[in-house]
Amino acid sequence: MLQITATSAWWFLPLATPIALWVAWSDMKFMKIPNKAVGSLLAGFAVIGLIALPLPDYLWRYSHFAVILVLGFAANMAGLIGAGDAKFAAAMAPLVAPGDAGVMMYLLAAVLLGAFATHRLFRAIPAVRARTGDWVSWQQRDFPMGLALGGALIFYLALGAFAGV
Repeated sequence: MLQITATSAWWFLPLATPIALWVAWSDMKFMKIPNKAVGSLLAGFAVIGLIALPLPDYLWRYSHFAVILVLGFAANMAGLIGAGDAKFAAAMAPLVAPGDAGVMMYLLAAVLLGAFATHRLFRAIPAVRARTGDWVSWQQRDFPMGLALGGALIFYLALGAFAGV
């Protein structure tokens, strides 16, 4: 059972969806997550969160940002993820209800597997490569984690929004 309320999910979904799609596209094309996307998501939370959440919950969720940022930078220093991935994951964290951390991890794992398989499949299709030949992610061994991070955020918020439907 998700802890996010349908109301807050509906508030955050229109904010997060275009940013998450931008992150996914940018990471596939350039293997970079723009700082503007990270800042936009966090700034959007700063505004929408005031409407979507009770004030104590809203304030507490900034600690999620800090914790994930520290863990993300540690993972980056260990060579496990990119710095952009760490920053975007931290910006995503306040949008996730505290009780949904485990659900989000399972969802991220599932989306990561699907995104990885789909990325590698499309990379092998000549017609796709011909239309997106300048995408850096086709040439590199590294996987564009922004694709999985953005997808997981959209799925999480959509699940929350449609849970009561």
